[in-house]
Amino acid sequence: MTAKPAVAFENVTMAFGRHILFENLSLEIGPGQVVGIQGPSGAGKSTLLKMAAGLIRPVKGRVRVQASSLGYVFQEPRLLGWYTARENISLALEAAGMSGKTAKETALRCLRDLDLAGFEAHYPRELSGGMNQRISIARALSVSPGLLLLDEPFTGLDPALKDRVKEQVRAMAEKTKACMIHVTHSKQELLPGTHAFFTLDRGRLYPETL
Repeated sequence: MTAKPAVAFENVTMAFGRHILFENLSLEIGPGQVVGIQGPSGAGKSTLLKMAAGLIRPVKGRVRVQASSLGYVFQEPRLLGWYTARENISLALEAAGMSGKTAKETALRCLRDLDLAGFEAHYPRELSGGMNQRISIARALSVSPGLLLLDEPFTGLDPALKDRVKEQVRAMAEKTKACMIHVTHSKQELLPGTHAFFTLDRGRLYPETL
């Protein structure tokens, strides 16, 4: 039996006013698959992620999501400055229904998995931009997502750290067989084990060689 796609874009048309981003775009991604998407600024890459997250709806067509939980990493950390690294994660988990004790333990584990042990009680203002971005990645992964949306999540990391974080994200997401959509500005940014890579341009997805 063929597994149902974790996310499916079905003949999706998206426009803002008279500006049409894409028309009749279709794409299916199965559980555990990793798809990378690149394209010029304004092509609609982030819009695809927002539709998958249910933040916006297409003008025509539909987006079906079968994943039980969703993780989203934005281009910037989007942390709450008055909460510590651990609290930024555990409070989100508690809001999703997890008990306080389990949420704190999960937050600590995710921070440790991203080499942030010892910084649990630090506030965002006390940490570097790269560390805050790793906290936001840990927060997205803490919910054991079935669908993980990544919007250029590694651009703020030092080159020496970037490859290690990509490996960590891949290893953590594999535990839940997460479907991942990774918006990136270059092929070199792709996660290890990426299954398919596309260029989004002028409303169409063009397959690229990995």
